Amino acid sequence: MIVILALVAGFLALRLYSVLGRRTGHEQQPAPLRDDRIAPKLEQPQVQNPQAADRARVGDAAIAPAAENGLRAIIAADRQFDAAQFLDGARNAYGMILTAFWTGKRDDLRWLCDSDVAQSFEEAIDQREAEGHVLDNRLVRIEKAQIVDALLRNRTAHVTIRFDADIAAVTRDKDGNVVAGSMSDAVTSQDVWTFSREIGSTDPNWKLSETDEAE
Repeated sequence: MIVILALVAGFLALRLYSVLGRRTGHEQQPAPLRDDRIAPKLEQPQVQNPQAADRARVGDAAIAPAAENGLRAIIAADRQFDAAQFLDGARNAYGMILTAFWTGKRDDLRWLCDSDVAQSFEEAIDQREAEGHVLDNRLVRIEKAQIVDALLRNRTAHVTIRFDADIAAVTRDKDGNVVAGSMSDAVTSQDVWTFSREIGSTDPNWKLSETDEAE
């Protein structure tokens, strides 16, 4: 079930990029997500507990205990997966996907999301446009991003992130009049998004495969 704030729209002029969780060899300072390259595959030093190393980088609060076993399974299947880099990329993807939805960029949504999620976003855009509404929103800040679940099923990795964010949201009519929301008062959004990728695929991109509202 796609749960999106009814009054969300964006202003970012970023190109979209969806490579998440690829080790670069410089995890303390993750390379910025860019549209024109993919993080290189570098050999990593062997560690006794790779999951413990990832937790040290992202901090205990960034990985919920319920996600640890799933992350271990993903790391065992894909030695290039890095939780810290993934979480950094997921934060960027969160803003980028919201921006694509808010501004009605259907092609970008199809690139970043699996077919079911993209279709749901597009249906919401179609309805909004039919009503003559335009969103004028911005993502103020992401207060928290936490890996709350992880699963490896049939060689497909699924990592679920909870995002607590502040969003300034305004809906305007076709004449530019405000019909709902306020740019001066941010509202709190609590979303749970799952990103998925087939291990071993030549496509390095993670897709948004499910969204829900945090309980």
